[in-house]
Order: sequence, then structure tokens, then C-alpha cells
Amino acid sequence: MGSHLNPYLGFTGDARQAMEFYRDVFGGELELGTVADFGSPDAPNAEAVMHARLDTTDGYTLMAWDVPAGFPHQPGNNVAVYLGGGDELRGHFERLAVGGTVTMPLDKQAWGDEAGSLVDRFGVNWMVNIPAERP
Repeated sequence: MGSHLNPYLGFTGDARQAMEFYRDVFGGELELGTVADFGSPDAPNAEAVMHARLDTTDGYTLMAWDVPAGFPHQPGNNVAVYLGGGDELRGHFERLAVGGTVTMPLDKQAWGDEAGSLVDRFGVNWMVNIPAERP
């Protein structure tokens, strides 16, 4: 098995809701384990997500967790999840934007591709690029 580079998103209590939302957007199989599932059923944060993995129908993987109290976590705009691909990304963009903020509408850009960006309702930044058909 080779190496992998996957986004691992941190949340403060709503990782389950976010990952279920992403499953609805992208499809695929969602694995989700809580702190209780990993051996600490009496912990104060027993229902917090310790590890979630979504293997989408398009073949990419998103991971997430609920960041424990005391662990450094500051949502911000220093990282974005990039999606590059075909026409199916238009629907993904529209669904990700529900309850979020479109920062650049998905439209033809100077370089010829359709591109757009948004911040979803969970505060995650997304960049989408659909390459133009080239002769």
C-alpha cells in the first residue's frame, strides 16, 4: 500500500453532522467512531467523534474528528479542500454552498476553466475547478 495525502478536518463538536453532510453531497461510505467506540465509554466526551473517514463515490477520501478540549484548534482560512474534475462538481459546489458563503461563484475564469470557492456551513473552505475542454 502506498502513501496517501488526505484532508483531516477538525471540528468542535459537530464532526458527525459535517461528515454526514459531506456524505450526502459526495456519496460514498462513511466510517465513524466515537471516543466511547475507541474504549472510553465513561469519558465526558464519549460521544465526540474520535475518527471519521468518508470514502466518496468519486474516489477521494475526507477524514475528520472532534478536537478535544485543550487541543489547539482555530478554524481559519489558511487551508482549503480542492476539488478538480468534471461536470459532477457543479452539483457538489451547489450542495456544499447550502447554508454557507460563496466567496467566488463557479464561473469561467481568465485561464479558461470554470472555478469557484466557498466556505461551507461548517467553516471549511472549498475550491472547485472544472477544466475547460481543450482542443
